Amino acid sequence: MSRGLLVVLDSLGIGAAPDAERFGDVGADTYGHIVERCAPNLPHLTALGLAAAHALAQGREPTDSERAGADAVYAAMHERSTGKDTTSGHWEMCGVPVTFDWGYFTAYENSFPPALLDALIERAGLPGVLGNCRASGTEIIDRLGPEHVASGKPIVYTSADSVFQIAAHEEAFGLERLYHVCKIARELVDKYRIARVIARPFLGSATQGFKRTGHRHDYAVPPSAPTLLDALVAAGREVIAIGKVSDIFAAQGVSRSLPASGLDTLIETTIRSFRDAPDDSLVFVNLVDFDSEYGHRRDVPGYAAALERFDARLPELLAARREGDLLLFSADHGNDPTWPGSDHTRECVPLLALGGGLRPGNAGLRDGFADLGQTLARHFGIAALAHGRALPLNDPH
Repeated sequence: MSRGLLVVLDSLGIGAAPDAERFGDVGADTYGHIVERCAPNLPHLTALGLAAAHALAQGREPTDSERAGADAVYAAMHERSTGKDTTSGHWEMCGVPVTFDWGYFTAYENSFPPALLDALIERAGLPGVLGNCRASGTEIIDRLGPEHVASGKPIVYTSADSVFQIAAHEEAFGLERLYHVCKIARELVDKYRIARVIARPFLGSATQGFKRTGHRHDYAVPPSAPTLLDALVAAGREVIAIGKVSDIFAAQGVSRSLPASGLDTLIETTIRSFRDAPDDSLVFVNLVDFDSEYGHRRDVPGYAAALERFDARLPELLAARREGDLLLFSADHGNDPTWPGSDHTRECVPLLALGGGLRPGNAGLRDGFADLGQTLARHFGIAALAHGRALPLNDPH
């Protein structure tokens, strides 16, 4: 029996989506602007169809230098969900578009309702909180880290996403204590329709500087309907989730969760897991560093270099294929590192595929991320999902 691999290059958008004006993102183009500024060497991603998919998102045919390899399938997808966040993008990929509006904390200062913070302080036994604003996660720990360590007050902040983030020092505050506070916060923000509470642990000192660690944990609301992952597990298939994938789905539809952090470790874990994965299993990884380390930090050279690192490891990943396997590469939103601010950008994303009996070549501009999930559902022989159109198969005749 065949297997599946789904690699999400977190935030690798390929050009403004048709509704980008609604988000103030007309002209955003994560991949295009990185190529324009840095010209990264990406021969293997190009062979998979990344440059060709980018051309489709721009409304034109690929040039000779952009054309994909003979066996590759490439498409561009635009999102149907109401937001441009991680949760919406992943759920929609797996067949559940987010058609409702998430709640957001929109104020730049005093972002959170006093009643919410008062309840968190009381229930978690905190001496108070710091921050209470929209901020960059690295900037705010540099600014408030010393006061946090001295006072024992965790740092709470948000962004343009539907998130409540809590940063605390792993040693001075305690990692398990941070997780406990985040679990309480998860209960409290449900009434505000917040998608994720994120634990943001860090280490360091005022003299040496502070740095976030790999012990981040996301506390997400469960998907609003059964996803592809639930359907696979119910049908006896195995879903192997790497990195933050299990958190995004609140562990629903996950057979095994493999923690990993840092781009190189995530790639290595994916290669090893896919090589060893049993028949009828799906290996699903999110490469978060593209988003968290480079997109949000508006680090164009860093993003380009990270893409080159992934591209250089792609042959090892492709070598783990077995006959009949289906490999899919995509993204969950954009995060153009040349764009103003530090938020996600509303963009089309690539859908690149190899194997699984798919018809190679141009699969067009797809009306929704759920086409990815529908393609996997058919590949695994389970019932069709409620949303999406599977990519075309080779003509058996």
